[in-house]
Amino acid sequence: MKKWLTSNRGFLVLMLCFGVFRTAIADWNPVPSGSMRPTILEGDVVLVNRLAYDLKIPLTGMAVARLGEPQRGDIVTFDSPQDGTRLIKRLVALPGDVVALHDGVLSINGSEAAYADVREVQDFLAPGMNVPATRATERTADSERTVQYLDGMANHRSFGPVAVPADHYFMMGDNRDNSGDSRFFGPVPRALLIARAERILVSADITTNWLPRWERFASRLQ
Repeated sequence: MKKWLTSNRGFLVLMLCFGVFRTAIADWNPVPSGSMRPTILEGDVVLVNRLAYDLKIPLTGMAVARLGEPQRGDIVTFDSPQDGTRLIKRLVALPGDVVALHDGVLSINGSEAAYADVREVQDFLAPGMNVPATRATERTADSERTVQYLDGMANHRSFGPVAVPADHYFMMGDNRDNSGDSRFFGPVPRALLIARAERILVSADITTNWLPRWERFASRLQ
């Protein structure tokens, strides 16, 4: 064993550095679900910045320093407070905010979001199954994004108002009728935040033919 370690120490050091880089600085996460459609599609591989919010000890979730503050509109990877599953969602409300949804209209601190560019589309739900959906640009005071609702599949379109506790964040998927998020498991503690998603590295259509989606390569998320 000692001889093997000696002869392979260069490779082992490289792997250790690679592991530290992925667990402490930056990582890439394949996305298997459609909860962030149309912003992120199944088969996108997303580059995330692990230093956006906290400096954590590699291979642990222990934060040793705050490096930045999450903002409304950020796309965030985090561990679900419900079962520990790694998720990716949109941060819609900060600590101290009062958030509500009424018939699909988002409200932050009593101010309702505005919706523009409303359009009807056919969107993927399952292999061989497309459903009518309504997409719109949702604008709040400090951010905007494209969201969608699946026609005839209303899923918790009204809730609240809910006050977000200190050091917690309210997360929602852009695909509002097909997302398990803070409407179901509550606000997410800062300790469970992992990274901020920055851009799509590569993408393949895993729902049909696995062909590359060249137009999505290296595209910035917003």
